[in-house]
Amino acid sequence: MSVAEGTQIGVLAGSFSDATKDTKLNLKAVIGSTQLTSEQAWGTALACAFNEGFQPLIDALLCDGASCLNENVVADAKAVASLMSMNNVYYRFRHMVGKPIYQQMPAKLRMTAIARPKTDKESFELFSLAVSAINGCEQCIKSHEAVLIQHGLSEVAIHDAVRIAAVIRASAVGLRFET
Repeated sequence: MSVAEGTQIGVLAGSFSDATKDTKLNLKAVIGSTQLTSEQAWGTALACAFNEGFQPLIDALLCDGASCLNENVVADAKAVASLMSMNNVYYRFRHMVGKPIYQQMPAKLRMTAIARPKTDKESFELFSLAVSAINGCEQCIKSHEAVLIQHGLSEVAIHDAVRIAAVIRASAVGLRFET
């Protein structure tokens, strides 16, 4: 399934110039060409769009994915964008500095939504992995990928989530200077 021209994402994709044609084509195709459930694919895209903070893209995803994005998926997508914005900074710092002293210090950061997602653990972890990939936190990427593998998600499905993240990121960047 690719995104039809009459959809909100199709309208946004029409804003891309020749310089960003590849992103346009990827945006129109990536959500529907995965081994993820529709809910997981749209939720992953939405979490990534919330992370990017580009409202027209968020609005288009909410509109076009409405049949797959119930209130729990939307709530988890928002929670992931917020939590990973915090965790990715914190854990990336610890990893990059590499001093054992920082590894021994407790994070003391509230993360209740991770333990009690509104959807399910697998979807929440998938959204978290995708946002962590955008934010470039190696430790978080490895941690979320390991949990997903433990839950039985395939590497192909995980790869699809990261492809969605990459395209949503590229779309937000491209659309900011195209619109």
